[in-house]
Amino acid sequence: MRASARAGGRSLPVLAAAGLVAAVLAGCAGVGLSVPVGPFSIGVGVGSGGVTAGVGTGVGPVSVGVGVGSGGVSAGVGTHAGPVGVGASVNSSGQVSGNVGVGVSTSIGGGARVGAGVGTSTVIYDPHVPERRPPPAAGGN
Repeated sequence: MRASARAGGRSLPVLAAAGLVAAVLAGCAGVGLSVPVGPFSIGVGVGSGGVTAGVGTGVGPVSVGVGVGSGGVSAGVGTHAGPVGVGASVNSSGQVSGNVGVGVSTSIGGGARVGAGVGTSTVIYDPHVPERRPPPAAGGN
């Protein structure tokens, strides 16, 4: 799941440890709410991966954040162009994931925003899975 938070007008992936970071997903949808607090944005989301919460901020064209969900704690970076966002994250087990999603949000007053999105993620490195090595060439010594 990827919940959307807003920091400085940027979409920030509030990292969902349960589905987005910890496992390879075919796809995930969710809805979220975020409220700005100074330079940060605090968000909560719910979707097929469960409930998540996080905090993040924009740093130039990049957003950084920390989130917690049923799968534990995760941290990541992301950027977006219009409604499309991409990012990378790492969870407390050391798994690194690449993420992409699309979403929309709207202001509900007082700087708070509510949004919905759909995204997917894949684990690109897992320290608990041994590296695969190609078999030796046939007929070689």
